[in-house]
Amino acid sequence: MFQKLFHWIVGKPQPHHQLGNSQSCIFCRAYSTNRSDFDIVWEDEVFVAFRDIRPSAQDHIQLIPKTHIDSIKKLSQKDVNMLRRMEEIGHSILDTFNVPVSKRKMGFHIPPFNSIHHLHLHVQSLPYISPIHRLKYPFVRGFGGYEKGFSWFAEIGQAIRILEKGHRVTVAPS
Repeated sequence: MFQKLFHWIVGKPQPHHQLGNSQSCIFCRAYSTNRSDFDIVWEDEVFVAFRDIRPSAQDHIQLIPKTHIDSIKKLSQKDVNMLRRMEEIGHSILDTFNVPVSKRKMGFHIPPFNSIHHLHLHVQSLPYISPIHRLKYPFVRGFGGYEKGFSWFAEIGQAIRILEKGHRVTVAPS
């Protein structure tokens, strides 16, 4: 029962053979020759953005690098500029949809609570479709010296600040 609920909330994980393998990664197809399954809304040489096939919010875009990176947990301090660029692109996309800043949310699911093993920034315009969908993207403020509390989701600003300090983004407070 718990596993079914968990998979319903965060999505069913990819089969093991797809983990860390860019040739079989579903999201890598978005920037390959087989792109027909993706509704691409923005693209440059480094990133591509497309509509989520199971949107949780009014507008729900996935922004990915065109280089296969498994997840936010693989990033380090050297990747801060990439995340800053992703945040900038996310805001630019939401600007085209005329989404007020107060109705924007951007962040990453943290393994093992992600269903696709390719770094992807959720770019969303609120509100969520339902209260259940909102549960997939909890914002948990940090405490003490932590930027983020215990959560399977890190907002983009939290992730940048954590990496700037030389730490890794994890489910545990970081």
